[in-house]
Amino acid sequence: MPARNEAAETEERAGNEQIRELLRVFGLRTSLIRLKVIDALHTADREGRAIGVRGIHSQLERLDIPLSFLSVREVLKRLCIEGVISMGSDKCYSLNPQARAVLEQVPSR
Repeated sequence: MPARNEAAETEERAGNEQIRELLRVFGLRTSLIRLKVIDALHTADREGRAIGVRGIHSQLERLDIPLSFLSVREVLKRLCIEGVISMGSDKCYSLNPQARAVLEQVPSR
């Protein structure tokens, strides 16, 4: 079982590096909440679904990440302003094509 945990941690670190690069490309500082919110959006995107504030907040709660609903909403608002994500008419969020492209890059290591 420890090998599986190590593999999951390695995969998470690689994903975090891609998100850090995304934030750098858009001129934003890295923060835990941004990493987690973008990861939730990227997961939903890969699964072919859109996700709203409540869905992201619920997903973070299931992962035992203690962020308030308002904090999640503020991060989403900022990411929209910066052009990382967009909000659809259904109030669901999705990654913009440039952000998706950065996240889909294969790590250079």
